[in-house]
Amino acid sequence: KFWMDDIVCEGDEKSLTECVFSGWGSSDCESNEAAGVICNDKIKNSIPIKIEEEEKIKIHEVVDVRTVSLRLVGGRSSSEGRVEIYYNGVWGSICPDGWTIFEAAAVCRHLALGFAEQALQTDYFGNSAIILSGVACEGNESNLFMCKHRQFGQTYCPGDIGHVAAVVCTQYLADLHLDSLAIVRSAHLQDVPMFQLQCAMEENCLSKSAYEIQKTNPNWQFETRRLLRFTAASLNIGNAEFRPYLPKHLWQWHLCHMHYHSMEVFATFDILDMTGRRVAEGHKASFCLEDNTCLPGVEKKYSCRNYGDQGVSINCSDIYLYNIDCQWVDVTDVAPGDYTFKVAVNPHARVAEQNYHNNAAVCSLRLSDTNAYVYSCNMEKP
Repeated sequence: KFWMDDIVCEGDEKSLTECVFSGWGSSDCESNEAAGVICNDKIKNSIPIKIEEEEKIKIHEVVDVRTVSLRLVGGRSSSEGRVEIYYNGVWGSICPDGWTIFEAAAVCRHLALGFAEQALQTDYFGNSAIILSGVACEGNESNLFMCKHRQFGQTYCPGDIGHVAAVVCTQYLADLHLDSLAIVRSAHLQDVPMFQLQCAMEENCLSKSAYEIQKTNPNWQFETRRLLRFTAASLNIGNAEFRPYLPKHLWQWHLCHMHYHSMEVFATFDILDMTGRRVAEGHKASFCLEDNTCLPGVEKKYSCRNYGDQGVSINCSDIYLYNIDCQWVDVTDVAPGDYTFKVAVNPHARVAEQNYHNNAAVCSLRLSDTNAYVYSCNMEKP
């Protein structure tokens, strides 16, 4: 049994449960994917250790296309296969360690094959000698060689022996665009007694102090929480439907809200101080995907009612109004001041999209004792 999946931490959390993850028991892991760690005691070492920094190609360096090229090999079609690079007269593969959808996106764009549907670490398409490692892309590069990577031939690849980087490209993908203006216009504070938040507490929608009060205060129902409420709307501007990555039989039924949740982490909400430290825990609740509004001439297809199919159709929006349960950040313990407010959809890129740099709105937030003011939003990658 796997209890946690898709864990993303900042590194300064006191407990693993403070990190973003897919929800308790929500996992598509196989038996060979269990995580492990090797911890080191806090022992001071009097002998200085020399740490060699990885050499990386600078982004402004020009790659000579006469000596370096790219291809896909071993696929069932020209749009899939292992990624091979021609360098110094030899074709070789890329180390799969750290290979994500963002690196795959750069490959598909480089080869004019559209968008990345899958990023694979596998030997399914065969393998060859690895000649490049440490590839790290933002996902919007037009050329794979614009990404950071180690020097050619100087590889470090301790992962699965025989596995190499591979991709599956497609011409059709969804593309969610988060509406930052809806956030700005709707953001406000509300004080709510905890007896009205019991469903929300079941879904981990409040900060840790609320659960501590519940354990220690027999009259906890009459305590209040201060919530930063706002509307989040995502329009699918792509050329394919946005569908949950989990098959329907793995969706989770939530009794309080009386519907199935197809994605345990469709969105995250975070408040950061001026140093970038998270001061209000990101919202990690579940969601139900449906077509709330569509552009003229487009018919709604997806609905959460009656175990219906879930998703976001082309030119339709999935909207969570500010008055919906869990559509907030608990700011009870956040002092008045200036902060950064970040709202992100599909934050872990579990569903492939055409573009990930319109998935997060990063805004300025001014909190007072009575009001919240959200302004100056920029669109970024989560």
